[in-house]
Amino acid sequence: MNLVAVDYQADNAAELFAKSLHETGFGVLKNHPIEQHVVTDIYKTWQTFFDSEAKFEYEYNKGTQDGYFPQSVSEVAKGFTKKDIKEYFHYYPWGICPPDLKAQLADYYEKATNLASELLSWVEAHAPDDVKANFSQPLPNMIKDSGQTLLRVLHYPPLKGEEEPDAIRAAAHGDINLLTVLPAANEPGLQVQRKDGSWMDVPCDFGTLIVNIGDMLQEASGGYYPSTIHRVINPEGADMTRSRISLPLFLHPRPDVVLSERYTAESYLQERLRELGVI
Repeated sequence: MNLVAVDYQADNAAELFAKSLHETGFGVLKNHPIEQHVVTDIYKTWQTFFDSEAKFEYEYNKGTQDGYFPQSVSEVAKGFTKKDIKEYFHYYPWGICPPDLKAQLADYYEKATNLASELLSWVEAHAPDDVKANFSQPLPNMIKDSGQTLLRVLHYPPLKGEEEPDAIRAAAHGDINLLTVLPAANEPGLQVQRKDGSWMDVPCDFGTLIVNIGDMLQEASGGYYPSTIHRVINPEGADMTRSRISLPLFLHPRPDVVLSERYTAESYLQERLRELGVI
C-alpha cells in the first residue's frame, strides 16, 4: 500500500482520490485551494497560545465539548490505558475561543469545510451504485448546516523523557466522523496501518492535504470506504525538543442524519465519546 499525492487540479482528481480512499482509507492532495500561509499563521499563533497560561481561561465545557483540553484530560484511544501526550483546543463557530484568534480560525473553518463538502461529493460520485443506494441522503447534505463539524488545534508538546512508559503522542485509533481533513503538520510523526499490520509514514510535505475516512463513513458505506487506523509516534533524539502542531477538521453530520439501520450520527457519536472517556 502506497499513498501517492493526487493533484487536486487534474481532470481525473476525483476518481483517483476516491480510489485511494477506498483502497487505503487515506487520500493525499497537492495543489489544493487551502493556502499554505493561512495554515502556517495558525500554527504560529496557536503555539503562542499553548505556551501561555491564558489557555486555562478557556477550559473545555464537558457538555458541549468546546474549548481547551489540557493533557490531564487527554483522550485514551480505544483499547489503550495510557493518555495520549497532547493538549488541544476544540473550535466550533458557536463555541468559546480567544477573541484575538477567532477570526483566523473562523476563516480557515469556512474554507476547509467548503473544500471538504466538495471532497464528499467526489467520494459519493465514485462509489458503486449499490453503496450509493444505502446513503440516506447525499453525503454533502449530511454536513449542511451541521453545528457538529469540529476544528481541533492539536499541540504535542516537547518530550522531556519523563512520560509514562508506552505513552505516545496519539495511540493507534480510527476517527469517529465522516472525513478528516488535515493540512500537513509542522513536524512528521503521522503513520497509517497497512492491512498486514505494519506502519507506513504519511507524507508530511508542507502544502499537502491529508484526508482520511472516519468510522461514520465506513458505517454509512457498509465498509466500502474503510476507516483506517492511524497514530502519531514519538520523535527521537533532538526532535524530542520540538513541539508538533496539527489542525484536523473532523467532518460531522447533523445529529439526526441516519448513517445505517443501526445508528444515527448522534447515537454513534455518543457511543464513541463514552468509549474515549471524554463524557
